[in-house]
Amino acid sequence: MADYQPGMVEEAMRALGASRTEMREVNARWQRIVRSRTFPRGRRGYEAVLGPGESGTRRVGDVACEVASWPPLPLWPGLRFEVVLAPDGSVMQEWLVRAEGAPPESVEDLVPWSCVVGDLDDRLGTVVHRDGDAPSRWQATISTPDGSTYVAHFVWGLLQSVVAV
Repeated sequence: MADYQPGMVEEAMRALGASRTEMREVNARWQRIVRSRTFPRGRRGYEAVLGPGESGTRRVGDVACEVASWPPLPLWPGLRFEVVLAPDGSVMQEWLVRAEGAPPESVEDLVPWSCVVGDLDDRLGTVVHRDGDAPSRWQATISTPDGSTYVAHFVWGLLQSVVAV
């Protein structure tokens, strides 16, 4: 997220009482954990770090997928972390989703860290989703009823920027 919003990341670190060094150490530790051959895969890995999550089911096309989510996060109290798992237990998607609160009503309301990918479809006109340039990134092209087009960039499902095209 620091690639898009370094100032907001700095504010978040201060709010959490963390230094840049601590942030780097935590990220390095996380990277070692998830790349370890012995770290559990799928839902068990997330539960090893985050504790037990709530369970549910969601249909993705013809496939019933398990969904696990965890309580709202301190920096984003209206959001939850969610993992969507394929029937074989592999992770299909991992990102932030809205837990509560009102999503943005218009493109003008789309400011960094104000919404998640799932907020777009019902409110802003025609939305075309596509993968971003890394596994944790996502893009959405928004065509509004007045004919304007925007590209929204997300990291871990959280809005980082919106650009008019």
